[in-house]
Amino acid sequence: MQKALTSYFIIFLLFSSIINAQQPHKPNSVAIYNQIQKLSFLGSVLYIAAHPDDENTRLISYFSNETKARTAYLSLTRGDGGQNLIGPQLRELLGVIRTQELIEARKIDGSEQLFTRANDFGYSKNAEETVQIWDKEKVLSDIVFAIRKFQPDIIINRFDHRTSGNTHGHHSASAILSAESFNKTNDPKVFPEQLSLVKPWQTKRQFFNPSWWFYGSQAKFDAADKTNFISMQTGVYYTATGKSNQEIAALSRSCHQSQGFGSTGNRGEETEYLELINGELPKDKANVFDGIDTTWNRVNGGKPIGEMLSKIAAEFDFINPSASIPDLVKAYSMIQSLDDNHWKTLKSEEIKNVIAACAGLYLEAVAQNQEATPGSLIKLKLEAINRSPIEMQLLSVTTLPDQKNTIQNVVLKNNILQNSSIDLQLPSTIEFTQPYWLKDKGTEGMYTVPDQKNIGIPDVIREAKVVFNINIKEIEIPFERIVVYKYNDDVKGEMYNYLDVVPEVTTSILDKVSLFKDNKKKYIGVKIKAGKEAVKGDLQLELPNSWIVQPKSIPFNLDKKGLEQTLYFEVTPPNSQEEAIAQSVAIIDGKRYDKEQITIDFDHITKQQVLKPSESKFIRLDLKTNNQRIGYIMGAGDEVPNSLMQMGYKVTLLNPEEISPEKMANFDMVITGIRAYNTLQALANKQNILFDFVKGGKTMLVQYNTPNDLVTENIAPFPMKISRDRVTEENAEVRFLAPNHPVLNSPNKITAKDFQGWKQEQGLYYPNTFDKAFTPILSSNDKGETPKNGALLIAPYGKGYYIYTGLSLFRELPEGISGAYKLLANIISLQNPVTITAEKVKP
Repeated sequence: MQKALTSYFIIFLLFSSIINAQQPHKPNSVAIYNQIQKLSFLGSVLYIAAHPDDENTRLISYFSNETKARTAYLSLTRGDGGQNLIGPQLRELLGVIRTQELIEARKIDGSEQLFTRANDFGYSKNAEETVQIWDKEKVLSDIVFAIRKFQPDIIINRFDHRTSGNTHGHHSASAILSAESFNKTNDPKVFPEQLSLVKPWQTKRQFFNPSWWFYGSQAKFDAADKTNFISMQTGVYYTATGKSNQEIAALSRSCHQSQGFGSTGNRGEETEYLELINGELPKDKANVFDGIDTTWNRVNGGKPIGEMLSKIAAEFDFINPSASIPDLVKAYSMIQSLDDNHWKTLKSEEIKNVIAACAGLYLEAVAQNQEATPGSLIKLKLEAINRSPIEMQLLSVTTLPDQKNTIQNVVLKNNILQNSSIDLQLPSTIEFTQPYWLKDKGTEGMYTVPDQKNIGIPDVIREAKVVFNINIKEIEIPFERIVVYKYNDDVKGEMYNYLDVVPEVTTSILDKVSLFKDNKKKYIGVKIKAGKEAVKGDLQLELPNSWIVQPKSIPFNLDKKGLEQTLYFEVTPPNSQEEAIAQSVAIIDGKRYDKEQITIDFDHITKQQVLKPSESKFIRLDLKTNNQRIGYIMGAGDEVPNSLMQMGYKVTLLNPEEISPEKMANFDMVITGIRAYNTLQALANKQNILFDFVKGGKTMLVQYNTPNDLVTENIAPFPMKISRDRVTEENAEVRFLAPNHPVLNSPNKITAKDFQGWKQEQGLYYPNTFDKAFTPILSSNDKGETPKNGALLIAPYGKGYYIYTGLSLFRELPEGISGAYKLLANIISLQNPVTITAEKVKP
């Protein structure tokens, strides 16, 4: 019988085949052995950067799986400011997606995930602007708190703290604040309010993780002074699983699906470099932990525990992992007597997971429904099975948060399933399930998290749990499980979700922007959903007095949980132009329910519930439009088609494969969505048809694309090169280069005021060189920069117009920015360019 293997093993494969993110993990012998090895290593590494997908997964995987260090990635933001390649979610909803993608990535590379309260407010060109918008002291406080809590021996920065302005401002700021924190974390006078939860901590060494692209070229990197560098060979091959470290890293990075970061794994030798920026270089440059005790000897009373765990690893039986359970239980008991709460807490959880894995101990608490309201009595089905010859007894189960302990006294015999039922009483005060950082209103740069202990927690905080108290070898061990809901899908099989606590009723205004082009009334739909059985009350649509809403309220009666109904209000806008926020509210027994339930459900992440105020922006705008028929080619995903329909246009979504001269004859205009020429390979073979469409007297509008990975270089009928130019200051002055051009005058007069109040940015990836056939319409720039003239380019082509814009219409239209609607209406109205004489400005 095989007793041991000599090579190191990794844990990631036990996650790679899971189709549903919530499905329980069922480790094999190789993964269990890897966990036992990690029990004996008491060193830790914290990697710090700004965004999801900034992390170096090759290095993180190496430390976690080869070195066996406790490893974590501290992402200062949750990535709200990025784009989304898999759906229309932007801002905080995108941040929720990217948070979950990071959590899934960490499951693969075997590390942990941390955050600060910093909000990714969008691209920033320097660190000074970034820390001003973020609130430097709060983000610095969060970094210090994370370090004190995690207690890393080694900190590694992804970015260089000495080069502010050379990269994204968030990148530089993450490194600057990390470097500043190094000597603050051990000072009890710095952020003393944290010390009731954590203690001062001094990290041994801090590094910058450079590579050739930080230097501009491989030649420059090769020539750089590497006196303070250490290097590591991270191209490890793990024979037990048949994967290289780079392949694991690629699987981890590929979790960032919303950003299109699917990666191909490499094989062979690979070197990573670390440049010391704080602390002392290790004497042994081949060992980043040199001089740091990473054994159990660093813990008072830990030596015998280390000896016991070494014995367990040496005698581990891959055919019969349960043989290790008696000694593992002894080690668990020894850990409980430690005074060091940090390592006691961490290693207690780790060793419990190992014990459960060695025993094939499966424990589960399943709710009958996926949603429940506060105060509900939930019926739970409990499953407990011990698949080992080791004697065990389920003593009791404790439900949380009601703290009810129910005696069981059930012997868990080998491979004999034990099913039972139990009630969980949810308190009436239990929090709704939602990302805790979105509960309270934040600022442009910071989320609001009132409770210090919650700052940095990566995931949704779920309170509904069951603790299985099990006696093994006369030692009582509690195993905690989050309450789940599961069902069978005919295609995917067993599917899991967590139990969500929801309001008794939620409402949603169907259109997030309602545009009134005149003073005629509109019917506004509001969807109402029951969170429990037998919900009745009155629905109201609240607006300022200048807007007339009829009726004042509408009664509803939903007799079944989950039932939805759409009710309609007649809304008459004011005569003059005005903007207002409408809110839908359900009144039940005098209590207001004003939340909208948003569900985010993708296969690669855990299903998410977000609760936001049920609001919509109403705009009374004297907007002039025509009756053009528009074909819209969706790219990476946006909500522009909804905005076009609000403007009164007839919009048809077009698949690129459908594009033909006959099909295009049905439209007056074609619009490509954001990054269409980055994501739709079929467009490469449709350009001639689209250009002929324009030449015949129609209009084509192409929204922004990135310069890399274009499916064709010929995205325009004239030469044009997309750059990385952008204007990130959303209220930067806009200058009109062609003030007499129809796009600024007909049918709506465009003024500088129409560019005020834009969100996050004016635009991105502007062309910086373009043919003289193009007329540049707008010019603007961030402070201290040269003018950028490529925001809106218009070229007559044949009898029609070809238009390219980097303006962030995909952000502004769903936000209800009036000027964006006016400008888009004018773009759509452009016709018969051969009769127009427009001012020309050289690019």
